[in-house]
Amino acid sequence: MTHLFDPFSLRGVTLRNRIGLSPMCQYSAVDGLANDWHLAHLGARATGGAGLIIMEATGVEARGRITPGCVGLWSDDHIAPLKRVTEFISSQGAVPGIQIAHAGRKAGTSSPWTGGHPLSDADGGWQPIGPSAIPFGEGYRTPTTMTEADFDMIVSGFMNAARRALKAGFRWLEIHAAHGYLLHSFHSPISNQRTDAYGGSFENRTRLTLSVLKAVRAVWPDDLPISVRLSCTDWLPEGWTLDDSIALSRLLGQAGADLIDCSSGGTARVKIPVGPGYQVPFAEAIRRETGVPTAAVGMISEPAQADAIVRDGQADLVLLGRAMLRDPYWPHMAARALLGQAGTLLPPQYQWAVEPDTLGR
Repeated sequence: MTHLFDPFSLRGVTLRNRIGLSPMCQYSAVDGLANDWHLAHLGARATGGAGLIIMEATGVEARGRITPGCVGLWSDDHIAPLKRVTEFISSQGAVPGIQIAHAGRKAGTSSPWTGGHPLSDADGGWQPIGPSAIPFGEGYRTPTTMTEADFDMIVSGFMNAARRALKAGFRWLEIHAAHGYLLHSFHSPISNQRTDAYGGSFENRTRLTLSVLKAVRAVWPDDLPISVRLSCTDWLPEGWTLDDSIALSRLLGQAGADLIDCSSGGTARVKIPVGPGYQVPFAEAIRRETGVPTAAVGMISEPAQADAIVRDGQADLVLLGRAMLRDPYWPHMAARALLGQAGTLLPPQYQWAVEPDTLGR
């Protein structure tokens, strides 16, 4: 049986275990440039023993950022700061990944710790774009309805971001099609009320995401994996559903996606029935129905819980967010709890913290 600390291979990449750092925005960049915070934040989790480290949602164009503090990949200037990060992650035995994204109609807000509210141009915000002229919520700007020229620009933006990610040293690429951001906003009938080739039918509403994947796959090396993060349900009967996600995942797998990262929500403000592992059933269903590997994410915090998800075939990977913010060395702790192996994932500089002190100090 497969366990949490078994290696996992996709294409030419092998992770040392089934634990990954979920992409979490840090809202700490300037002009899209990564800095020492990103090096310290991601580097600590690589040192802590995770197999995969996925960098936060990274804007494929400036207006695709959630906040002015989000990381970007719309310019070659962004490559060198990211390369510092990937080199350190790799030196610690983890695989560096990055999530490329466009925030769509939810772009141009302040950081969560300053309220997360939409920003005016005077305060550093900008005009968002989306499938239809429907704002995300009260106080949000009405997005500009995208035209054919916008579609070409978005697909090119994702493709060029992938090229830059490769130059920066990333070996795992994730396309963000969840949480109400641009690609997901096309999936959901709640936010997409178009009547052209990008709206109406399931085929039309998923057209942009599939176009982005095909363009990215064309420039991303054949021996490196691509994952796609989906919101597997809107949690509203009139919105995007798990059945829709299963159907899309099957198409994504055929188009070159290697794994589906299974999240949920984000199209509208709705009360989600959160609880331990509440999104795991989505990963299990997609894996079972499509044969495409999946990652589970969301309120996974205990080693036995994470191990059971992998052991029982509910998902191939477990991505941790808050648990790894609380404890960068969660994988080491889990190895001790599950395997009784102290220090197996720690760098040699830290071995004295767990090994018998042979020097008598």
